[in-house]
Amino acid sequence: MYQNNQDNLVNFCKENRPRLVLTLGDPAGIGPEVILKALADPEISKKSDVTVAGNRDLLAQTYHRLNLTENLAALANPDELSVSDVQFDREIKGEIITGIGNAASGAASFAYMEYAIAQTLAGKFDGIVTGPIAKSAWKAAGYNYPGQTELLAQKSGVDRFGMLFVARSPHTNWILRTILGTTHIPLRQVADILTPQLLTQKLDLLVECLEKDFGIYRGRIAIAGLNPHSGEQGQLGHEEQDWLIPWLDQERQKRPQLQLDGPIPPDTMWVKPGQAWYGNSLIQNPADAYLALYHDQGLIPVKLMAFDRAVNTSIGLPFVRTSPDHGTAFDIAGKGIADATSTKAAIHLAAELVSKRLAKKNYQ
Repeated sequence: MYQNNQDNLVNFCKENRPRLVLTLGDPAGIGPEVILKALADPEISKKSDVTVAGNRDLLAQTYHRLNLTENLAALANPDELSVSDVQFDREIKGEIITGIGNAASGAASFAYMEYAIAQTLAGKFDGIVTGPIAKSAWKAAGYNYPGQTELLAQKSGVDRFGMLFVARSPHTNWILRTILGTTHIPLRQVADILTPQLLTQKLDLLVECLEKDFGIYRGRIAIAGLNPHSGEQGQLGHEEQDWLIPWLDQERQKRPQLQLDGPIPPDTMWVKPGQAWYGNSLIQNPADAYLALYHDQGLIPVKLMAFDRAVNTSIGLPFVRTSPDHGTAFDIAGKGIADATSTKAAIHLAAELVSKRLAKKNYQ
C-alpha cells in the first residue's frame, strides 16, 4: 500500500504541473531580463506551467534590446510565453525608463502584484513567484508597504506570516533555511519589537513549514542571540537574561521532539552553516533551520553564501510564494549581465512546494 501511494505521488507530480504566476517586478529593473533568461530554460516549462503577470510589449522591448548584446545567454521569446497583460494607465507605461525606478515603475510593479494575488486567491494559480521591486518606487507611487511580503499578507487576510530564505549548496547539496524574527524595520526598533510572543509565532511558522514543506518532524533549530556574545551574561545587553533564555527554556519544554539550540552568539552561529555550505569535512550535524532575530543578522550570511541561489519564501500564506533574493539592480538593467540563477531557483522551489502540497491533498 505504501509503495502504491508513493507511485501515485510521483505520477501525480508528473501529470499535474503547478500553475505559477510570475510577476515582472519593477519593469525598470532587471526583472524583465532575468525572467526572459529563466524561462528560456526547458527545465522550467517541464516542471511548471508559468504565466507572467506584466506586459508583453515591455518584455518584447527587453527582448529586442538584449538581443543586440554580444555573448548573451539564451532568452525566451515573449511571443511564445503565457503573459497576462495587466492593465494600467497608458501614460504610466510611457514614463517607465530602464534603469530608473520612479513612480511609474512602482505603480506598474504594484499592479502586477495585485493581479497575481487576486488571481491566485481566486484559484487560477497555485503559487506566486515575485520579481524584484523597489520599495522607494512603491512609495513614490503612493503605496506605503514595507515590502511585498506585507502586501501579500494583507491581501490574503493573514497576520501570522514570516520570511524564510532557502538555498541549496552547489558544493554539498546541503539546504540552508533561515527565518527572520523581524523584517523591514529600522535597527533601533528591533529590541523593542522583539518579544517572546513574536518569536513563538515565528517558531510556530517555522516548525509547520519544516513539517509540511520539507518533511522534517524532529528537527534541529538554531536560534541566535540578540547582543554580541549573546549578552555575555548581562554584560553586553540584558535581553538574553531578561526574556530570551527563559523563553527558549519554555519552548524546549513545549516541543520535546525538537532540538532547540541557543541563544547562540550571532557571530559564531554561522560558522557551521558556512562549513556545511562549502564542504568542510569537519562539520557535523548542522541545524535544519536557523532563526535570526533581525534582517541583517540573517541575510548578511545568507547572501554571503548564496547570493545567486537563495530564495525568499513567504510562510503562513494560503498559497506558495517565492522570490529571488536580490533587488532591482537598476545600475545594470538593460545591459544583459543580470544573473537569472536565483529566479530559476525561486521558480523551481515554488513548483516543488506546490507539487508536494497538491499531492498530499490528493493522496492523504
